[in-house]
Amino acid sequence: MSSTTRQTAIENNANGPASVSADGASVSQHRLSEQIEADRYLTAKAGAAKNHFGLRFTKLESPEAG
Repeated sequence: MSSTTRQTAIENNANGPASVSADGASVSQHRLSEQIEADRYLTAKAGAAKNHFGLRFTKLESPEAG
């Protein structure tokens, strides 16, 4: 599930009811705080999976040092 899809799902769940009962069947959702925590975890996990970790190493040489 992409980050945008997760964000949309959390927004929809926040706007909807926490639980619903109809015809003897009931459905409830995870708490909003649990959904937000899961989104943070998955976002951090995706960021850590990148092989470069946001670092770039270069060798600097002065043109006058030659």
